[in-house]
Amino acid sequence: MTLISTTADLEALCERLKSADYITVDTEFMREKTFWPKLCLIQIAGPDEAVAIDPQADGIDLTPLFNLMADQSVLKVFHAARQDVEIFHNLAGAIPKPLFDTQVAAMVCGFGDSVGYETLIAKLAGARVDKSSRFTDWSARPLTERQLTYALSDVTHLRPAYEKLKRRLVRTGRASWLDEEMAVLTDPATYKVEPDEAWKRLKVRTDKPRFLAILKEVAAWREREAQRNDIPRSRVLRDEALLEIASHAPTSVDDLARTRGLGRSVAEGRWGSELLAAVERGIATPVDACPTGEPRAELPPGLAPIVELLRVLLKMKCEDEEVATKLVASSSDLEAIAADDDAPVPALKGWRRDMFGDAALALKHGRVGLAIEDKRVRLVPIGVPAEDGAAS
Repeated sequence: MTLISTTADLEALCERLKSADYITVDTEFMREKTFWPKLCLIQIAGPDEAVAIDPQADGIDLTPLFNLMADQSVLKVFHAARQDVEIFHNLAGAIPKPLFDTQVAAMVCGFGDSVGYETLIAKLAGARVDKSSRFTDWSARPLTERQLTYALSDVTHLRPAYEKLKRRLVRTGRASWLDEEMAVLTDPATYKVEPDEAWKRLKVRTDKPRFLAILKEVAAWREREAQRNDIPRSRVLRDEALLEIASHAPTSVDDLARTRGLGRSVAEGRWGSELLAAVERGIATPVDACPTGEPRAELPPGLAPIVELLRVLLKMKCEDEEVATKLVASSSDLEAIAADDDAPVPALKGWRRDMFGDAALALKHGRVGLAIEDKRVRLVPIGVPAEDGAAS
């Protein structure tokens, strides 16, 4: 077992891996006490070796690794890549490319919605992953042999899983189906944390402009403070407190001190004065500049049954094609299609339209219907000769 802790050894590893067609990558990190994830370990496997890299080692320079991550000639394979990619983006200012996410690929290949690593590895590699070290303290040193064994299994088993998924994608002609998802994962905007957008993460039950204007300001203040001090948002102020402040719009220290979970000591300090200033900015926001919520509109009368029919069709198509429903269409997509033939949703574009969208429109307009044959739901043509009907 290899644990790399020097820049020289890391340079030698990256030089060897430059000739690989692909590498498998995983990270171990902690963020319970920080805003930004604290990188504790990096695992990489090439064709003939698997190593762990200690980013906490004294004097180690991760530049050779970042250069390898940016090497367009080497495919980087992750499972559920988003958080790992976020770490590399934060540390190196660049996203690993090209990228292959086995969780997304598994959704295309019939393994269900967001399949877990252990399940996928059991099915594709025939291996059982020891979960006992999952919640270990990865920041503690020295790392134990058990920890390293667990960590390296996340990249060694990923090699045969990737190989089998790749072959299945080629055989079914679905390799291009991953492109849209990979484009999202490799887009820097996916990982950009904009304080002015932080209010959208909160569960809001009202769309009152003034409430939203104040919420936007206090949530942006919390986001900046959490980032500046590298602490979780809840350590600055809990969501419930933000919503209460936006609702009551305190304008004095006494008013602010009544906020549950905040207290007079905070209200009288720097945070209190900054929160009151944020509330004041929200109150002063012109009505036409206030943010607007996105309340879910009620379906027009008569569309709810259509949505349910589309939902059955979606399940049928995805089962027949062995694709996760989550990857094809969401509930809001189905509602949009029920209301508008030209709805701007992914399900009416590209491979999703070929697989589901065209059939959904045919069902909506009565050109085809749903029937049960041999205990399975099928599409059947209505009112047209079989050879002219919509494809099932």
